[in-house]
Amino acid sequence: MLSGTVPVNNNVSALGGIVNKVITFKTSMFDVSQEEENPINPIYGQSLLNWLKDRISKVALLSNPDAEDWGWYSTLNWCERNYLVGAIAYFEEGDDPKGEIEWILQIDKSRTFKEKLLGQEKLTVKDSLFQLIKKTLDEESNFTGVCVE
Repeated sequence: MLSGTVPVNNNVSALGGIVNKVITFKTSMFDVSQEEENPINPIYGQSLLNWLKDRISKVALLSNPDAEDWGWYSTLNWCERNYLVGAIAYFEEGDDPKGEIEWILQIDKSRTFKEKLLGQEKLTVKDSLFQLIKKTLDEESNFTGVCVE
């Protein structure tokens, strides 16, 4: 059985809501066997969020990762908006935890009911936090196939 397998199609996120984009890539940079156990579901993603927290710490304060049934998440306030950043590693039991693993990183921007109703303030690739995170992933030479979906 796959651990961390979450369908991502029709722009339905692992968070259970609609998102505009997710970022996928592959890397062997993280050893998922060194992550804390997700007490809700055996899904990995904490190591990516810890890495991202360190990488953007000079410009943004990402919270410590916490577990959820779909993976791991961190939160932050950016430009007076609240965001949730989720991470999931596609890892099957028996795979090499130090091998190349496919990762999904998704960003959810909080919006008011009125903004949702009127279609305002949607997260797009032009969002400054999205651009910061995408640039940070692009600049990591150990990541391959960084792609916005």
